[in-house]
Amino acid sequence: MTTAAPRPAPLPSPSLQRAPRVRTAGSGDAAALAELSRPFARAGALRERPDSLYAARAAEFLVAVGPDGGPEGCVGLRVYAGEGMPMGVLYNFCVAGHRQGRGTGAALLRTALAVARTQSLGALFTATTGDGRLFRRYGFAPATARRAPRAWAESLDPRRNALILTRTP
Repeated sequence: MTTAAPRPAPLPSPSLQRAPRVRTAGSGDAAALAELSRPFARAGALRERPDSLYAARAAEFLVAVGPDGGPEGCVGLRVYAGEGMPMGVLYNFCVAGHRQGRGTGAALLRTALAVARTQSLGALFTATTGDGRLFRRYGFAPATARRAPRAWAESLDPRRNALILTRTP
């Protein structure tokens, strides 16, 4: 008689997994947002932000919620007055390592785009130190800081050499 070691069941492909639930953050999420963002700031993928910023701007954040109810990803959407129409900036976009590649970032981005449409934003901007592949898949294209909201563009650290991307929501 031959016996074979049992094989673990293959993980479902990301497209077959249920998309995470995305909701607007509340003030009670501030500490979890800061904790989720901290490893990315330490690695240089995000700007270091004080915990007080997450408390003050919690309502600007969307949160991807895991099965246990805890945040597994987040993105901020800040609205700026623009000439003619307001403009938005996506910032502090991060997904916990164990959720990357499973559709969490895409769910956050789709929700952020839907929110931007409801706010009638003329343009949506982001800056990334990565390749911007996810953003490009959703219609973002390279842009210059001159087209972006001035206050945001002036806050970018040129040493980070971030790629600025934009799209019409």
